[in-house]
Amino acid sequence: MSINSFGHVLRFTSWGESHGPSIGAVLDGVPPGLALSEGDIQPFLDKRRPGQSRFTTQRQEPDQVRILSGVYEGRTTGTALSLLIENTDQRSKDYSDIAKRFRPGHADYTYLAKYGHRDPRGGGRSSARETAMRVAAGAVARKILGAGVVIHGGLVEMGGDAIDDAALDWDEVDQNPFFCPDAKAAQRWAERLDAVRKSGDSLGAVIAVEAHGVPAGWGAPIYGKLDSDLAAAMMSINAAKGVEIGAGFEAARLSGADNADEMRMGPDGHPRFLSNHAGGILGGISSGQPVCCKIAIKPTSSILIPRQTITSDGEEVEIITKGRHDPCVGIRGVPVAEAMLALVLADHMMLHRAQCG
Repeated sequence: MSINSFGHVLRFTSWGESHGPSIGAVLDGVPPGLALSEGDIQPFLDKRRPGQSRFTTQRQEPDQVRILSGVYEGRTTGTALSLLIENTDQRSKDYSDIAKRFRPGHADYTYLAKYGHRDPRGGGRSSARETAMRVAAGAVARKILGAGVVIHGGLVEMGGDAIDDAALDWDEVDQNPFFCPDAKAAQRWAERLDAVRKSGDSLGAVIAVEAHGVPAGWGAPIYGKLDSDLAAAMMSINAAKGVEIGAGFEAARLSGADNADEMRMGPDGHPRFLSNHAGGILGGISSGQPVCCKIAIKPTSSILIPRQTITSDGEEVEIITKGRHDPCVGIRGVPVAEAMLALVLADHMMLHRAQCG
C-alpha cells in the first residue's frame, strides 16, 4: 500500500519517525536539467524549523537537508531525487510515562488499533516532524513551477481571532513569529498565546495559502480535479480538520447572484473576473485567477492540563503530556501548507503538459 506517497506524475514519498535517526523523502518525476542544490531548499526548511520563538516547540533541530541522489553537477538528472534530514535533538525519555497511555486527540489509539504495535516516542510516524520533508519537497516543486508562480501563506486566524482582511499584507508575514499578514493581529496574538502557553493549554488556527500566476487549464474534470487533489493534500497535514477552496463554506450562505464570479474581457485579450469566490478553480480546472485555500488546524493535543484517558490495558487514568510542544501548531503549519500547494500545482502542471502539450 503506497500510503506514504502522494502525487501523480510528480510522486512524493516520505519516510521516518519523530525520534528515529533521520527522516527522508524520495521525489520521483522531477524533470531533468533543473538547477538545484541544498541552498535552494534550506531557506524553506529554516522557515519551518522549531525553536525559533517562544511560541513554538523548543526542540532544537537544525534541519540541514542533504541531497543524496538525482542531482549531478548542480542539475537534476531526471532520476529519483532523494532527500535526507538527520534528527539530532530527540528526548525519548519524555514519553516513557505515557508509553501505555492513549493521549486524547492523538493517533496513539488508532495506530495501535490498526497495526497492533506503535512507536510512542513523539507520536512516531504520526508526528508533525514528518512535515519537514514535505517542505523540502515543496521547495523542489517551486523550482519546477518557476518564478512565474508565486505562493503566499499566512496565519489568518488564531483561537477564533481573525485578521482584518482589509489590512492583509503578504510582506508582513516575515516580520512576526506567526507568519501573520496583519501586524495588529500579530500583536494581539502574542499577548494571548503567551497566556495560553503559560497555562499549559493550546489554540487552534486557520492558515491561508494562495498561488498567483497559475495559468488557466491546469487540472482535469471529475476524478482529476485540481481542487480535490488540493483538498486531499491539505487534509493530509497533521492536525488539519477542514479545508476551504475560495469562499468555501461561506459560499453556502450566498445567493447564486452574489456567488457568481462575473466575467468581462480584459485589455490583454484574456477574461477578467470581477470576484474569486471559486478560489481560482472551476470544474476542477484552474481559471487563471489566484488559487486560494484555507485550512483549519486544531489546537495542539499535547497539553499540560490533566485529561481523562485509558491505558492499553483498559485502565481509566488521567494524563498530562509533558515534553516540548507548540502552543499553536498552526504557526509552523504555514510553510507546510505552502509546500503542499506547490507540490499539487507542480504535479498538475506536468499532467497538463503530458496531455495537452
